[in-house]
Amino acid sequence: MSQSGYVYILTNESFREDWIKIGKSWRPVDIRSKELDNTAVPLPFTIYATMKTVKYNEVEKLVHKTIDRLSDLRVRQNREFFNISPQVALDIFRDIARAIDDAEITIYKNNVPLSQRDTEQIHSKTSSVSDNNSKRQKHFLFSMIGAQVGEELIFVPTGAIVKIANDRMIEYEGRLYTLTAFTCTHIPERMRNKSGIYRGPRYFSYHGEVLTALRKKATIGKQEEG
Repeated sequence: MSQSGYVYILTNESFREDWIKIGKSWRPVDIRSKELDNTAVPLPFTIYATMKTVKYNEVEKLVHKTIDRLSDLRVRQNREFFNISPQVALDIFRDIARAIDDAEITIYKNNVPLSQRDTEQIHSKTSSVSDNNSKRQKHFLFSMIGAQVGEELIFVPTGAIVKIANDRMIEYEGRLYTLTAFTCTHIPERMRNKSGIYRGPRYFSYHGEVLTALRKKATIGKQEEG
């Protein structure tokens, strides 16, 4: 039987906020992150998330390829550093994990793995249909509301204008984000909540209407047609 290994997302406070390292290791990631703590970097790495699977070699290549297809986000082509937010990388992990039977994603806080229960609660809250999180919902797609690549959205809390990059992601100042990742990164301090969890579509408008409202209208319209 093949041995399981890890694909990891590491951050570092000495880097720019949206520079991360995505690599692989057959050993526990805390050991690998300590090995990377050398004179080349001022501060130690922090583990953001890991995916455990016997296919860790293939998954690492797929994650890199997925990011490279989105844009030229690799800091240097022969390195494992990417100019992308860790939230976006985690979304890519989750998408890939759905197609792998043994994939186990672990989210970390202060280099300590969150319990499975805490991880499930975070994932449930970020993908809930309603405020009471009574149901799970699919990721928001711009095609759900008829929005096209290249069109503009407004980030309501600050008035920043972003462009739709693909069906799930937006582009701002040359960088790609999911709606939730952008919200986590750019929401003003006065609007931040204690949980640090945000439903991205709530904070963007398209042609003057909030995305969550537009999605609801589109869903009702399809139900009526059916």
